[in-house]
Amino acid sequence: MQSDLDQRLQESLDRYWRANLRIMAALLFLWAFVGLGCGILFADWLNQFNLPMTGFPLGFWFAQQGSIVTFVICILIYCLAMNRLDARHHRERVEIERGEA
Repeated sequence: MQSDLDQRLQESLDRYWRANLRIMAALLFLWAFVGLGCGILFADWLNQFNLPMTGFPLGFWFAQQGSIVTFVICILIYCLAMNRLDARHHRERVEIERGEA
């Protein structure tokens, strides 16, 4: 009986960790795309556009500020996503423990 509970809890923890890794991978990909892609690789093409109300070329802005702004937004998204994931995991864990009690 205890072994079944332990196995179900471990499976729940594994699902939690996989979901956490998916969130981190997606956000790191987004940050890398903005920082490396828009700031360096596509900067020449983006420079044909100007940032509204500043006059700065868009590629220059991504190279100087875009990566930092994106990083801060990624932190916010990660916090919100993890709060949601933590709540879901907690509900699942309580259900598993109640079912076995």
